[in-house]
Amino acid sequence: MDTTELLLHPVRLRVVHALSGGGELTTAQLCARMPDVPKVTMYRHVALLAEAGFLEVAGEQRVRGAVERHYRLRQDRPVVDADAAAAMTPDDHRRGFAAAMAVLIAEFNAYLDRDGTDPVADAVSYRQGTLWLTPEELTEMTAQLRAVLGPRLANRPAPGRAPYLLSPITFPVGPPSPEEQPEGPLQLP
Repeated sequence: MDTTELLLHPVRLRVVHALSGGGELTTAQLCARMPDVPKVTMYRHVALLAEAGFLEVAGEQRVRGAVERHYRLRQDRPVVDADAAAAMTPDDHRRGFAAAMAVLIAEFNAYLDRDGTDPVADAVSYRQGTLWLTPEELTEMTAQLRAVLGPRLANRPAPGRAPYLLSPITFPVGPPSPEEQPEGPLQLP
């Protein structure tokens, strides 16, 4: 299974998110973080991620006669780079987007189900808006966002820090700007 195919699954993507930042978790701890995922399913997806080189065993200990493994993301793990993204088909993009949205919904529901959840105090945001941009403006905005977010992506877990899921999504949503519209009424087939 190639890297793109491996990550186009919501459970595996959630495991990768859970272990980001250098964390180490057992499969049982992952199950506790994602109670909506059956244990058998979680064990299967952790095994796939480990076999594919995304996860490594950080340590093992015996617990009631069984070996409990602590997993972490490999620092040199495969990534979906620009070349892999360029090779994705429209159906790959559909599956990838659906997986990303499934992760957002599952993680947001898990957040809301926690005791003491306070979306206002936690600065929860899920706004959407339309930006009218030229290709050059989009490139400039993307570079600016990378400059702002880049240093924070390197943050590691520390006292006072909580993990936040950030999902920037951009894609064209409609026809060209009014100046680029053809003259006359729009004819539908």
